[in-house]
Amino acid sequence: MRLTNGFDISSSALTAQRFRMDVISSNIANADSTRAQMVNGKWVPYHRKLVSFEPKQQNFAESFANAMSGKNSGAGNGVRVTQVIDDPSPFRQHYDPTHPDADENGMVLLPNVRPVD
Repeated sequence: MRLTNGFDISSSALTAQRFRMDVISSNIANADSTRAQMVNGKWVPYHRKLVSFEPKQQNFAESFANAMSGKNSGAGNGVRVTQVIDDPSPFRQHYDPTHPDADENGMVLLPNVRPVD
């Protein structure tokens, strides 16, 4: 194992977490966006985004060969972002009949972003 492997692993984690923080910043910035996307001719609020990580893996044959040759002491290879998905939780509803996006009952759909979460 090279001395720099620890740096490579740490930098991959920091890069992945920086990307996650960028997505969280976008979520907070759009916490009140009621017109984010047009679906079936109707505006829908912003969907909260979630980031998914996975470990960087070698295939089994490479891992086994490295372990048997002493090249790999069992340390990981770091992490990477696999996907950014929309949070499936329902939108928040707020009663405000004066809002331009209110429905006929005065309800406004708001993003499913909760800054506390």
